[in-house]
Amino acid sequence: MLIRVSPQYPIKSSEITSESTYQDRRRFLAQMGLATAGMALAGCSDAKTPPPVAPPSAAGTAATDGAASAELAALDVKTKVNMAGAEKVSSFEDITNYNNFYEFGTGKGEPANYAKKLKTRPWSVAIEGECDAPGMIDLEDLIKPHALEERIYRLRCVEAWSMVIPWVGFPLADLLKRFKPNSKAKFVQFFTLADAEQMPMIKRGVLPYPYREAMRMDEAMHPLAFMVVGLYGKVLPNQNGAPIRLMAPWKYGFKAAKSIVKIKFTETQPETTWNAIGAAEYGFYGNVNPEVDHPRWSQASERRLGELFRKPTLPFNGYPEVAPLYAGMDLRRYY
Repeated sequence: MLIRVSPQYPIKSSEITSESTYQDRRRFLAQMGLATAGMALAGCSDAKTPPPVAPPSAAGTAATDGAASAELAALDVKTKVNMAGAEKVSSFEDITNYNNFYEFGTGKGEPANYAKKLKTRPWSVAIEGECDAPGMIDLEDLIKPHALEERIYRLRCVEAWSMVIPWVGFPLADLLKRFKPNSKAKFVQFFTLADAEQMPMIKRGVLPYPYREAMRMDEAMHPLAFMVVGLYGKVLPNQNGAPIRLMAPWKYGFKAAKSIVKIKFTETQPETTWNAIGAAEYGFYGNVNPEVDHPRWSQASERRLGELFRKPTLPFNGYPEVAPLYAGMDLRRYY
């Protein structure tokens, strides 16, 4: 399926990238009392960030960046589908060195450094709640029944930066159906790993852990919702949420839970991390809506990594086929 991209319009000089957006989110953590006094919260200019990698190719593709991921095991990808139109794929270096994964640090480059020690095997996922087949399942058994596919999706962060990423995985709906959610299952909640021995920021209380995210069942069952186990045809790097993470490309990136260890079906709307600590700034739905600004910055445009100028943000991040899920809802309310 090919998603058509809306034409680009002239960009005003006033829309040149500002660092304030990225600094503001860290400042929010400090204001909420969730960051320790000595922690660096300067975003992509964090002093602890490793030295920058070589600049990416302007037309980064799986073919050109394959060598950069040579140390990662290749995956048996059955199909490849471009769901980002004619947009350039972000480089492997950008995707793996510019991350939000607060368990490994608040600077964009810190996860790539501190996530190296994360042990992703053995790994298991607990299935709980309103379903007829709960239990604990090993990662290999979780993945084995599914034919892996590559989907090139846009990723839009709530901080107003974005990428285009060739994820490898399988439809979330196919996974959830295996556990037979019952008639009471109205939502599905995801819990991430919270291991203080492997994740240095857990002890500092940057966020209330474990990190939790959730979706309505109809959202989770939408064909675009994706369980990710790799990128660029290789096993998912630790800093990108290994060994298994969520991706719903029409939602802001904070909705995409990483390093998932539990999936729970619930009858009532469950708590999610960012919504719990800042409901006025991070909505439960987290749908990309350029007409609804974050309280502290505009969402009308975004900075695509690897590009010089900002570009307009598309409604639902350019995936209008999900719009029927929210028919009749006040999308300004469900930011």
